[in-house]
Amino acid sequence: MRIGICAPSTPFTREDAARVIALAADSHPEAELVFDDQCFIEQGHFAGSDAQRLEAFVRLANDPAFDAIWFVRGGYGAFRIAEAAVAQLRAPARAKTYLGYSDQGNLLAALYKAGIGWPVHGPMPTDIRRQGGAAAVGRSLDWLLKGDPKSLESHIQSGGKYAAFNLMTLAMLVGTPLMPDLKGHVLMVEEVSEYLYAFDRAFFHIGEHLKGAGLAGLRLGRVSDVPQNDRPFGETAEEIARRWCAKYGIAYLGKADIGHDSANKIVPFGLVG
Repeated sequence: MRIGICAPSTPFTREDAARVIALAADSHPEAELVFDDQCFIEQGHFAGSDAQRLEAFVRLANDPAFDAIWFVRGGYGAFRIAEAAVAQLRAPARAKTYLGYSDQGNLLAALYKAGIGWPVHGPMPTDIRRQGGAAAVGRSLDWLLKGDPKSLESHIQSGGKYAAFNLMTLAMLVGTPLMPDLKGHVLMVEEVSEYLYAFDRAFFHIGEHLKGAGLAGLRLGRVSDVPQNDRPFGETAEEIARRWCAKYGIAYLGKADIGHDSANKIVPFGLVG
């Protein structure tokens, strides 16, 4: 399998790319990882200009020599190119798997709405930097190469429909042209580095948009690295999720094994066979 890697948001380093290539060569020798040079461009916050990031993604996605596209990392930026990117995709792009999470939920959502390829929430090369990151990177390679069911989030069942997002990313998606129809889907959300009041606010916004969407239910992934406010918020993240789900008539189904950490599991978008 030949896997093209690009950076629709923020840049990577050549040193970390070399670590990921070495890991894959040892554990998954049948995978050829191709880090596009665009991954290493630095332009302020971004991995190059909007035009550069757009060009790299579209070029790799439309190239029939690649079997899958792996987003190198998150960070803000994918939202700015997602709509234009999807409009430029051609037939070869429809046969690929697209894998990432966090800010790359913008592209996964846009691809899913357009019916292009198979968007998948899962670890990215940047996770090599985390404690236990080699296992996270290996989990995505196991899925890409073998569709290994052990990589899947444990509540995923054959015949079900699923989608997974970072909560703040989803809060910015709802109500925009990028947002897919999630009727009948189990929606999984996770969050990192947000105050609980911001988490609460985002749930309100999402609930208002999704209250009539026909979700099969919602699962809450890990909510990590929560900053300390000047006074306790008074609710846990799960209590917040339960309250808003009850208000908007969304079935709360419990926890999900996803998050901004090395234990982050695979969630394919759509119907799982």
